[in-house]
Amino acid sequence: MTTFEEQLNKYAQLAVTTGVNVQTGQTLVVRASIDSAQLVRLIVEKAYKAGAKHVYVDWSDDTVSKLKYTLAPDEAFHEFPEWNKQMMESLAESGAAFMSIVSSGPDLLKGVDGKRIGAYQKAAGAAMKKYREYIQSDKVSWTVIAAPSKDWADKVYGSLPEEDRIPALWEAIFKAVRADHDDPVQSWKEHDARLCEKVAVLNEQHFKTLHYTAPGTDLTIDLPDTHLWVGAGSTNEQGHSFMANMPTEEVFTVPVKTGVNGYVKATKPLSYAGNIIDGFTVTFENGRIVDVAAEQGEDVLKQLVDTDEGSHYLGEVALVPHDSPISNAGILFFNTLFDENASNHLAIGSAYAFCIEGGKAMSQEELEKNGLNTSITHVDFMIGSADMNIDGIKADGTREPLFRNGNWA
Repeated sequence: MTTFEEQLNKYAQLAVTTGVNVQTGQTLVVRASIDSAQLVRLIVEKAYKAGAKHVYVDWSDDTVSKLKYTLAPDEAFHEFPEWNKQMMESLAESGAAFMSIVSSGPDLLKGVDGKRIGAYQKAAGAAMKKYREYIQSDKVSWTVIAAPSKDWADKVYGSLPEEDRIPALWEAIFKAVRADHDDPVQSWKEHDARLCEKVAVLNEQHFKTLHYTAPGTDLTIDLPDTHLWVGAGSTNEQGHSFMANMPTEEVFTVPVKTGVNGYVKATKPLSYAGNIIDGFTVTFENGRIVDVAAEQGEDVLKQLVDTDEGSHYLGEVALVPHDSPISNAGILFFNTLFDENASNHLAIGSAYAFCIEGGKAMSQEELEKNGLNTSITHVDFMIGSADMNIDGIKADGTREPLFRNGNWA
C-alpha cells in the first residue's frame, strides 16, 4: 500500500512537472498558506532539481487574514500594496511560473462586513489587472492546486472523528489529481488527450448558441463566431505546456458578452471571499446580470456582481459531465477548484483571451470588439446536475443534443 509520504511526493512532482512544467533557469513563485508547509517544501526541492533558478514562496495565514478583516480600519480595504503589484508584474514580464496552493476554510470570513470584502476585492482586482492579463492570455505558465487546512477539512468531513478529517481530505485530493496512480504524470497525459478529443468535436460542430434547461434553469448563451473550445493543458508564450488547474475535468470557451439571456440556478454552494453563497439564481438580459437571489450569502453575491461593470457579465462557459470522477466521488468540497470539476459551470467576470482565434495576441480593446468580457474578477459557479439538458444550436437553426440528463449526449 502506498504511504502518505509517497503520495505527497508524487503530488509535488506532478505540480512541478505537469502543473507549471518548470524550465531550466526559470523562476517559480508559490503562493501558499502555512498549513501547506510540508507540501511546499517538497515542491521547492523538486523545482530546484528541475532546474529552477529561484523559488519564491509567498506565505499567508488564515488567522492573520481574519484578524485584518476584523480589526483593521475601513480604509485599509481600499488599498493594495504597490510593491506587491509591481513585483507580480515584474515576475510575469520576466517569464516566471506561478503556483497557487488553495487551502483556506470556506467560512474564513463569515460574519465580516460584506462591504469590507467587496472593497478589498475591487482594490486587489484593479491593482492586479496587468498581471491577470498575463495569466488569462497564457503568456506565462501557472497552476492552481490544493492542500487541506483544519478548517477546510472540518467543513468537508465534519461527520468524521476530528483526527480523521485532514487525512480524509488529503486522500480525496490525491484521488482527484491522480496522485494515487502508479505514474501520475503519464495518467495526466492520457487525461489531457481524452479532453482534447471532446474539444476537437466541439470545435468541429461550431455551435452559435447553447440552450440550457434544468429545474430552475432556462438559459441561452451565444458564442463568438471565432470561439475556440479548450480543455486541460495550455501552452505559454515560449511554447511550454502547463496544466492551469489540477484537478480539471472541463472543456470550456467564452460567451458573447451581450448574448446571454434567461435564468440559471446554481446547483452547488459557491465558496467566495471566505463566505459560502448557496441556493442562488442569476437572471440575465442581453448578457447583463439584472437580478440575483440567494438563500445564503446574498449580500456577498451582490458585492461580487458589483465589483465592476464587467462583473455584471459572463466570461466563461464550461462543460463537465455529471458522470465524472469528482462528481462520482459524492463529496462536496466547498472549494471551486474541485466543485467546478464535478459540474457544468459558468464564470462571472473576465474571459480567457485564448478562447477565440488569435486571442492571445489581441489587446484588451480588440478582445472586447470580438465580444469578450473584461473585468477585474473571474469567479466560477456551478450549475450542472443529473437533470440538465443542453442543446447546441447552429447558425442555420439546427439543434443538436449536447447534454442529456447531465451527461454528453
